[in-house]
Amino acid sequence: MIKIDKNDVNVNKFPDGTLLLKEKLPCGLCGNGQQEDTVITWLFENNEELVTLICLVGHLRAHGIRRLSLDMPYIPNARQDRVKDEEDVFTLKYFAEVINWLDFDSVTVLDPHSSVSEALIDRILVKTPEAFVKKAIDKIGGTENLTMFFPDEGACKRYSKMFMLPYAFGIKNRDWKSGEIKGLEVSGMTDCIRGRKILIVDDISSRGGTFYFSAKKLKELGAEEIYLYVSHCENTILEGDVLTSGWIERVFTTNSIFTKRHERIEVFDYE
Repeated sequence: MIKIDKNDVNVNKFPDGTLLLKEKLPCGLCGNGQQEDTVITWLFENNEELVTLICLVGHLRAHGIRRLSLDMPYIPNARQDRVKDEEDVFTLKYFAEVINWLDFDSVTVLDPHSSVSEALIDRILVKTPEAFVKKAIDKIGGTENLTMFFPDEGACKRYSKMFMLPYAFGIKNRDWKSGEIKGLEVSGMTDCIRGRKILIVDDISSRGGTFYFSAKKLKELGAEEIYLYVSHCENTILEGDVLTSGWIERVFTTNSIFTKRHERIEVFDYE
């Protein structure tokens, strides 16, 4: 979904499947005659939206709109942030080159998957998920008897300093050939798990295997209630075991990429 200054863009198609766009131009001027920032918000749903974005930016610039900012909470292609073999295509790099070519005054993102994204995108502004995690904490009854859990050491470094709460973190047992997670061990303040509420925090979920194994281990260690917050939740979480296992009470996320509904998933509006 793409919006201009919080207004939906009218996206249609010709019979051949190509874009048919009609977009009213924003005013673009403030009271003193200076041009205001026009903000394009992109809540990612599919790759085709990149073509829409390119056409919209061209349209706005052709009609004199010069100050353009992009609000893109989820960075498409963020998972492909490195290459190991010659046949690997560095899609994140080439996606970032397109965004940079569009020459936005700023590109605001939420909780990027890795520092590689931050390095590749020009004039990037990073929003932390702290406000959304606080909403999740309020929803589960506040900080009393609460322990934070981070599924790996990277997440631990990223989030542990945001909250003055006891925490533990996971060490994944992964099959490096297939990428499949085989299990997970827990380190950190493990004495703060039994009989307590646990909030797992991470940046992204697909089918939720990491969180399934996290919850399984936390239950073995005596956790009373387990909740999950992820900034970017792919619709494929509905296909995994994380919701059907019964170990996780509720999942909290934003609408950066999640477009479905589920009784145990609560979605916070990014805007």
